[in-house]
Amino acid sequence: MNIRIAGLVNDSIVDGPGFRFAVFTQGCPHACPGCHNPQTHDFAGGQDMDTDEIIARFRANPLLDGITLTGGDPFCQPEACAVLARAAHESGLNVWAYTGYLYEETLADPAMRALLNEVDVLIDGPFLLAERTLSMRFRGSKNQRVIDVPASLQSGGIVEKDI
Repeated sequence: MNIRIAGLVNDSIVDGPGFRFAVFTQGCPHACPGCHNPQTHDFAGGQDMDTDEIIARFRANPLLDGITLTGGDPFCQPEACAVLARAAHESGLNVWAYTGYLYEETLADPAMRALLNEVDVLIDGPFLLAERTLSMRFRGSKNQRVIDVPASLQSGGIVEKDI
């Protein structure tokens, strides 16, 4: 399956805990002012890549703790990102994802919900420049939540992760 990406990072230490394989998806409808990755907003930018190639790349790195789906917004390409997330879990890796959508919005869309079912930790919400912070781990603004997805799905409410 094809996915439109802005780039890949084989050994990120800033996109979640431990050593991570970061997939920067291309395309984001939120276009948050002050975004750290504005080059990922254009849906026509970046390059097409086969998910099998990305999977082979992260499986080739024995040092990884997990993968991070970021962007852009991975929830704009939920089917392809779900393929990556399932393969990561099959490889014993955890999956983190960033989205400008709220958790509640991802539940309402069937394709987004299918991706959400494959995510361990979700950082949700748009980046808000007025709430920008450097003091909160793995977030850019205070409104963004770090959500334990399996616990949230099981409880029927949002369970935030303390990191």
